[in-house]
Amino acid sequence: MAVQDSGKAALITGASRGIGYGIAEALVARGDRVCITGRNEDALKEAVEKLGADRVIGVPGKAHDEAHQAVAVERAMEAFGRVDFLINNAGTNPVFGSMADMDLNVARKVFETNVISALGFAQLTWKAWQSEHGGAIVNIASIAGVAPSPFIGAYGISKAAMVNLTLQLAHEFAPKVRVNAIAPAVVKTKFAQTLYEGREEEAAAAYPLGRLGVPSDIGGAAAFLTSEQSDWITGQTLQIDGGMFLNAGVG
Repeated sequence: MAVQDSGKAALITGASRGIGYGIAEALVARGDRVCITGRNEDALKEAVEKLGADRVIGVPGKAHDEAHQAVAVERAMEAFGRVDFLINNAGTNPVFGSMADMDLNVARKVFETNVISALGFAQLTWKAWQSEHGGAIVNIASIAGVAPSPFIGAYGISKAAMVNLTLQLAHEFAPKVRVNAIAPAVVKTKFAQTLYEGREEEAAAAYPLGRLGVPSDIGGAAAFLTSEQSDWITGQTLQIDGGMFLNAGVG
């Protein structure tokens, strides 16, 4: 059965695979047209074909590159005539180690990709469409942004900044645009593979729901936060963690 066109369009960064791809799947399934971005042009083309080239376009580039940001928004506007939804998913975590030994240039790269790029895309979609017509933004944060996360400290700090960016944008962009964040725990993607590879059963045991997340878990939440069912929700960070923080209780 053909999916009915929703009349809406979305831009999803870092969506050639993993969480971003899972979100794209969810939005395409409900009838949205989608522009996805990614660094690897071949992977992006493959993702477009799998999602459906009749409804999806891909724009290759690095999220922190301002020229790429401008081209992505421009291409989405040319293809769809609108950008109702922005999902800031692109992220990087190139270092695993203590904060005491952190290379400051690496920390700067993490912030450029994980935070500054999200602000850049938000500014551009606001000016291109949302300031006049409304819409929604979903920022992909992390539970690493709301609690200490040993060995991925720069990533966690950047995701804490993402949570606060969500609050700032929600305040400034209201009432036209709703802005929320999703903070996942470990989701089974190539990006997070080092956190569970070879020990998935052990890693999953830390979660009351008994499993790690999968991209569709985040896709469903992003679809909700960009739907009419969430029209009175803004400035919130939804933790999708399989109940992980329940284990912090007494007993």
